[in-house]
Order: sequence, then C-alpha cells, then structure tokens
Amino acid sequence: MRLTIAAIGRLKDAGERDLIARYMKRMSSGRAVGLSPVDIEELAESRAADAGARQEDEAARLLNLTADCDFRIVLDERGRGMSSTEFARYLGARRDDGLKATAILLGGPDGHAASLRSSAGLTLSLGPMTLPHGLARVVLVEQIYRAITILSGHPYHRA
Repeated sequence: MRLTIAAIGRLKDAGERDLIARYMKRMSSGRAVGLSPVDIEELAESRAADAGARQEDEAARLLNLTADCDFRIVLDERGRGMSSTEFARYLGARRDDGLKATAILLGGPDGHAASLRSSAGLTLSLGPMTLPHGLARVVLVEQIYRAITILSGHPYHRA
C-alpha cells in the first residue's frame, strides 16, 4: 500500500527536514511489509481572507492532490489517539483490506475544514498537546517508520 503524506505548508527548518529525511531513508524496509512507497507532497498555505475560506481552499486542494487514494487519514487534535502499536495494526489492517493507496493529510495553521474531517476514513490525533506543524510532520514520519518496524518484527519498537 502506497502512503502519501499531503501537507499544507513547506518545511523551512533544516533540522526538521534532516530528521524527516533520516526516517524516509530508513523506510525502504516498508516494501517487505507492503507499506511502500511513502511520499510527501507539500501544498502552499491558502491566501484566502478568512480562516473558513482558507480551510475550504486547502481542503479542496488536499482532496484534489489525493484523489487517487482509496483512503484518507486526517490529522486533527480532536481525532482518535492511538499507541504506536495500534497505529501499526491499523495501517496493516488497511493494507490487508486491499487498499492500494492511503493519504495522511496535515492541515495548515487554521486546521482542516469540517467537510474534510467528516469525509476521512480516520481522524487521528498525535496527542492532546498542540505541536508546531514541522514537529507534527516529524512525529508522523517517525510513527510511520515505527509502524513498518512493528509490522516487520524489528526490535526498533521494544514495547
């Protein structure tokens, strides 16, 4: 199953980009467990005048970018929390359901439009604390890598 991380905003911080690159390089093992390739697509933040219009514009562009995906996961603070093992099992189950492509959507500073959240197969929270966008992306990429290692039985995850 192909995974696409579709994010509003471009990473500017070199440290965050380096961390993401490190985990993306390690994800080559995803092929062995059927989670490969993992791609990151970035879209510019909306320039609409108000928050609601920005959310709707970004939602439309995220949906357009991921139109070929069978399933969408939306990151949102109001979403379902999962342990690393639960997340790995969830991705593994979607793979086993025969999905060919799954998108994980990260919104801009205003968050996701309600219409996008309600159309998602899963609304996922990385935790109750607010994370800066770049750090949330690092955490997400690391958790995808961790899911791959859990599904492959690799000792990276020792829980």
